[in-house]
Amino acid sequence: MSTASTSEIENRAGQAINPWVIAATVMLSTFMELLDSSIANVSLPHIARSLSAGVDQSTWILSSYLVSNAIVLPLVGWFSKLIGRKQFFIGCTVMFTLSSLLCGFAPTLPLLVFFRVLQGAGGGGLQPSAQAILVDSFPRKKHGMAMAIYAAGALIAPAIGPTIGGWITDSYSWRWIFLINIPIGIVSVILSWFILSDPPHAAKQPGSVRQIDYIGLSLLSIGLGFTQVVLDKGQRDDWFHSHFILWMSCVAAIALVALVWWEFKAANPVVELHLLQDRNFLISTSLIFLIGFVLYGTVVLLPILLQTVVGFTAERSGLALLPGGVIGLLALPFVGKILSKVDPRRLIFIGLIILSIGILQLSHVTLTSTIRTPAGDWIISRLATSFLFVPVNVMAFGHVPRDKTNQASGLINLSRNIGGSMGISFVTTMLYARANYHLDLLGGAAAGVASIGRSAAALGSNVAQAAGKAEIFMYQGLQRQAMLLSFIDNFRILAGICLVVVPLLFLLRKTHPSVAPAAAAAETVAD
Repeated sequence: MSTASTSEIENRAGQAINPWVIAATVMLSTFMELLDSSIANVSLPHIARSLSAGVDQSTWILSSYLVSNAIVLPLVGWFSKLIGRKQFFIGCTVMFTLSSLLCGFAPTLPLLVFFRVLQGAGGGGLQPSAQAILVDSFPRKKHGMAMAIYAAGALIAPAIGPTIGGWITDSYSWRWIFLINIPIGIVSVILSWFILSDPPHAAKQPGSVRQIDYIGLSLLSIGLGFTQVVLDKGQRDDWFHSHFILWMSCVAAIALVALVWWEFKAANPVVELHLLQDRNFLISTSLIFLIGFVLYGTVVLLPILLQTVVGFTAERSGLALLPGGVIGLLALPFVGKILSKVDPRRLIFIGLIILSIGILQLSHVTLTSTIRTPAGDWIISRLATSFLFVPVNVMAFGHVPRDKTNQASGLINLSRNIGGSMGISFVTTMLYARANYHLDLLGGAAAGVASIGRSAAALGSNVAQAAGKAEIFMYQGLQRQAMLLSFIDNFRILAGICLVVVPLLFLLRKTHPSVAPAAAAAETVAD
């Protein structure tokens, strides 16, 4: 693509519609999807009781969404070429909105899971499409600000989702966590229809689209689908001690290895793995994976810690998370502005150090901590994300040709989702494994049960009853202390991961947001 044509595209996109109006339009749908990915978490017990199902069965409401969401992500570029990016974005919004309506009225759990699969498929196309639209709507020198807008939704929505979901479920019904999407989706579709327009490279190109790579799509679906099932059921089924988990893992591994081999030789791959041959994009995608691993892990750990160990209510634990989200949001425009003057690699380094410090501070939460302690530590960790999401995305897209932005967005978001799923699985497994370890170490304290029993007996209780009460009291105390120590271990491990990935920054080539679009398009990317 020539410099002239690229400039023409940018001018036409920038002058016809204010890019901030475009940003607000696409982020409306994206924020709705990101919010819905976490809003159902606290409602699972209510959903299970309402639909006469077990809580363990109700977790498929989450995993089914993640599976379909992840599978669609790499297909965004293919569908965008087939029907045009604008039409694809609107179609995803319509699908997400209609499936939300169906979820809200689902009479049984199997139907709810099926509708969540449809909802995840619609939501999977929204994030990368919105990211690509933002990149094209803002000039290259303001790409940092565009990524800041995208990161704002990615940071705030999951943070407030559980709090909003808990309030809606307690005050009204779990069905409203899905039904609230209906008016938002309708407004988004109307605005998108009148405001959005496709630049030439993102317009409908059916003649350039070959038959879909069914082999690659099948391998992708099997690999990611089975992997998600393993991550979802592994902890409950004792991982590889279960023949079911073992076979599922083998099938997933074979499918994913075959996918990589096939996609590199396929003429029209469903996943554009050739983009990973660019060093910056490969390293940036790896960083996004690890950042997702750490961030999703901490988002899962802290609310559980506050509610099950410290004794906070769901609403109060949600309030502890809110200040961090607000601070992270306020810092994003600042990072986006200075990104045009500072090497993105330096900002990523600062972000990793701050994130490590913030997560390490979370390990200082005690059984008697007030809301100020976790809220303050959470602010530090969320501030760090502002220095990570924006520059990492700029580094990733710095050498990606404009006609590959959809495929690049799909891969980056896929990497973040997989990292988040593995992070959640990792911390959940480690949480109970380390809790059992610490419970064994603290078991020696049970010797004090006899003296507690005698003290209770002296007050008039039957000795046997007193000893039984003391044993229960002691065991509950040991469990609580062991869980706290396990949370501390997890936070320290996640903080260490942030430091371990720092050497990757030295492998990145320097990229500046003000680089001309033509220069980026001229970069050699194997196709």
